[in-house]
Amino acid sequence: MWVLREAIFKFVNVIELLIIARIVLSFIIRDPYNKVYRFVHQITEPILAPFRNLIYKLGINTGMFDFSPLLAIFALRFLATLIVRLLWIV
Repeated sequence: MWVLREAIFKFVNVIELLIIARIVLSFIIRDPYNKVYRFVHQITEPILAPFRNLIYKLGINTGMFDFSPLLAIFALRFLATLIVRLLWIV
């Protein structure tokens, strides 16, 4: 059970690092065809897109700032903790 818990948290940590890398790369790399940027974008976009759509549908005007990475990190941590606690009960 300990191995499964650690694997879940490590997976979430890797996704979080990729999201943070995407934020940093968006300031540094302006070429959308860069291989590193494309890889990070392809991995993180399926996670960030639902949160971006949620912010848009709620009509929250965030200006030029994109808060979907922040929401995604909070949601990933919450889901990881929830899954681990549910597995611990069973």
